[in-house]
Parts: sequence; structure tokens; C-alpha cells
Amino acid sequence: MKYDFTSIMDRRGQDAIALDSLGKPGGFAPGAPKEGFDPIPMWVADMNFPTVPSIPAAIAARARHPAYGYFEPSDAYYQAIIGWQVRCNGASPALLTPECIGYENGVLGGLVSALAAVAAPGDPVLVHSPTYIGFTRALKDNGYNIVHSPLVKDEKGVWRMDYADMDAKIKKLKIHAAVFCSPHNPCGRVWERWELENAMEVYRANDCLVVSDEIWSDILLDGHKHIPTQLVSEDARNRTVALYAPSKTFNLAGLVGSYHIIYNATLRDRVRARSAKSHYNSMNVLSMHALIGGYSPEGREWVDELCQVLSGNVRFACDYIRDHFEGVEVSRPEGTYMLFLDCTKWCEAHGKTIGEVLKAGWDVGVAWQDGRKFHGPCAIRMNLALPLSRVQEAFHRLDKYVFNA
Repeated sequence: MKYDFTSIMDRRGQDAIALDSLGKPGGFAPGAPKEGFDPIPMWVADMNFPTVPSIPAAIAARARHPAYGYFEPSDAYYQAIIGWQVRCNGASPALLTPECIGYENGVLGGLVSALAAVAAPGDPVLVHSPTYIGFTRALKDNGYNIVHSPLVKDEKGVWRMDYADMDAKIKKLKIHAAVFCSPHNPCGRVWERWELENAMEVYRANDCLVVSDEIWSDILLDGHKHIPTQLVSEDARNRTVALYAPSKTFNLAGLVGSYHIIYNATLRDRVRARSAKSHYNSMNVLSMHALIGGYSPEGREWVDELCQVLSGNVRFACDYIRDHFEGVEVSRPEGTYMLFLDCTKWCEAHGKTIGEVLKAGWDVGVAWQDGRKFHGPCAIRMNLALPLSRVQEAFHRLDKYVFNA
């Protein structure tokens, strides 16, 4: 490979909560490992790979000019987004214009602004479960009532939407706003076109605004293809606020910078009006240049290699679980770099709680994450965006000290 996905990068003391917060009281970080075990960060959804070289080059080039005053997003910024969406996601260059694109400090901030355009505190909002913890916090913090429509596994263990359940709950509770996740976090589904069409038909029939978090749309495994929610029909294009960011793709969360795509002009005006009222929803100039550096031909080449590496990591992990951890179940993800383990059968067979399993992993340096926060009753979420050697070491420790101790 052209890029380095094998070297172990030391992130300690480099502003990485994935490592520096382990064992600190009062937070939600995993416990620190016992003496003799180094930590393997597998909880926070960022990567332990150096980003594509074009990004630090773009940041450094801008930083060399010693003035960082007020600015407006450049035409290069908008053209980078349009070019990326056209090449990677099949967007129409005739329809996706700079007017459709708006800056957001983060996907969750964009979600709250979009919901505020059609809903008030106390209103119900439909989400699928398992549910990304950020959705839960953002909705609760802003006074919305969360209504869960559980995903269900089919006979092959693939997570699917329950359209009848979605429709029934929307009708019963008069829901007019829904949060969608594509690809899905934490389950890792990359939705097929027919699935998106069916979901959007439910939302159309019930006049629901859809806020679609598509931040994971570049992280695709084993050849799966992301289909933007807005592209499945004209109605979907007009009722959907799509949220994107280069942060998951290129490990840029610390720079802050997301964006929305809204085709419907009236909806766009309402969301932007709400976003502006905080007076904090403003872009960082270095974040802008980082996006331009990432959304480049070199960035596309790097992402292609990244997805090959992550696909290999996921295959290793899922095969290892199948062969070594009897009673632990996982649906192989099609996108993202997260696993969502169901430990129900293992815990029942061994008389353990999920809390005890988590602690046993933390003790030996496997810093994985409590899946109960994602509405998995006996689940663990694991980040596999590490060099394969570290993933292998983590699973060998889990084998020896946790699941087959």
C-alpha cells in the first residue's frame, strides 16, 4: 500500500481522549488497565491512523501566513464538497449547488437546528435502536421525546428496519420528525436502495421531516456502496436534511467542521435561521483548508486504501469471534469501523453481567465501550480503526483473559 496503516502511532499526550481520559473519575471513559497491560483504544469513534498527507500539508500551507482574521468560506471549499459528493455519492452537479451547502459546527448541532425547524421541545422524534449515544443526548438535552423503532435481525443475522413498526408509532404519536443514520451507527448497516425507498415512503406518507446523519458514508467495507437518502426520490430530496463531515473519514474531529446538504429552499432557510441564532455556528479557517485537502484526488486514494484495511480488520474480528467466543454474537458490519457485540448468551452461560465483562476487558487494556448506552441491553461497542497488529493483540487478550479465562 502507498499509505501507512501498520505503524503504531503514539497518541498519548496529544489531546486524544481515547487514551488520555482512561481511568479518570466522573467521565464515561473505560477504566485504566492493570499494571503490565498497555491500553488499546477501542471505544471513541476516531482512528488510530495518521490522516492523509494532503490534509496537514493544506493546514501548514495556510498556517504559514501569519494572519487568521475573519473570513468567508471560499469557492474552493464549496467546489471540494460538490466534487466529492458527485464522484463518491452520485450527486447531480446540476442540483447540488453551493446554495444547498451550509456549515455546521457538528452533525449533532445540525441535527438540533434541523429538528427545531419543524418540532418543539416535548414533541416526539422517531429514531432507530440500537441508537447512537450522541442522538440520545442531543434529543434529550433539547427536550424532545425519543421514540424508538427497534431494528430487527433477519434469518441471516442482518439488521433490518421494521417499516410496520415505524408507521404505527408515527401515526399513533403524530410524529413529524425522524432521525435517520446511514450508514448505521452502531450496527454498521449500509442500507440498500429498496430499504431506503421503503423508509422514505413511510416518512412521506406521514409527512415527516428526515434528518439523515451520513457522516460514515465514506467508510464502506468489502465493496458496499453508500446511497444518499436524498437521491432515492424527488420527495426524499425535498424532505431530508443530510448531514456530512470529513471528520470520520479523515480523523478530523478535533478540528470541528461538518456541513448540511438541503435541496428544499424553504427548509434550508428555516434550518439556517435556527443555526445562526446561537452565534457560535462559525467555521474555523484551518478546518476549511483541512476539508479541501481531504476532498482531493489524494484523499480519495487514501480512503480507498483505508477501507481495504478496515475490511480486513473487520473480517479478522468477526471470524475470531465466531471461532473462539462461543455465545458472543455479532452482525458483520458493511460500513463504519465499529462492531456491536451481543454478549447475552455468553453472560447467561457463564453467570456474568455485561458490566463484569467490560471490566475484565478494561483490566487487560482492551478499552472497549459499554453498549448499553446505545440501547443494547447486553452489548459492547468496539472500534477497529487500529493497525491490524493491535486488533489481533486485543482479541488475543480477550480470548485469554475474558471469554475463555
